[in-house]
Amino acid sequence: MSTWQIVLLIILAILIVAVVVLYFLGKKAQKRQAQQQQQIDAMKQTVSMLIIDKKRMKMKDSGLPQAVIEQTPKLLRGSKLPIVKAKVGPQIMSLVSDEKIFDSIPVKKEVKAVVSGIYITDVKGLHGKIQVEQKKKGFFKRTLEKAQEKAGAKPVK
Repeated sequence: MSTWQIVLLIILAILIVAVVVLYFLGKKAQKRQAQQQQQIDAMKQTVSMLIIDKKRMKMKDSGLPQAVIEQTPKLLRGSKLPIVKAKVGPQIMSLVSDEKIFDSIPVKKEVKAVVSGIYITDVKGLHGKIQVEQKKKGFFKRTLEKAQEKAGAKPVK
């Protein structure tokens, strides 16, 4: 065996070990996520609230209770979270939104939200339907649509 074949075998062995380790870590994380989702579902309740503001902000600037910030791992404290300020009953609260529904939360409107602790999992409109904000089209997409209109082709969405 030549040296390049030995090096290739060593690299292949390291890759196989890395794939096996990632597989088992993924299974463990999936079980943990399923358990957390089960806890969220057990604690959820529907609440009527007035959404005041929503932003993506760092945890320390979010206005969340100090106990929540202390329980969060140090690596995640610097990451930005989807934070929603809402008036629930007589008090104004800072809540963390699910990333999937953050864009569909209307600002300055009253909604019925499914809340689990300080975590918003779902939002339904109280008066009428919730309208999802259309994202602005970039320069390239607008230019492409204009060119296609001039050519008489169907615009791309």
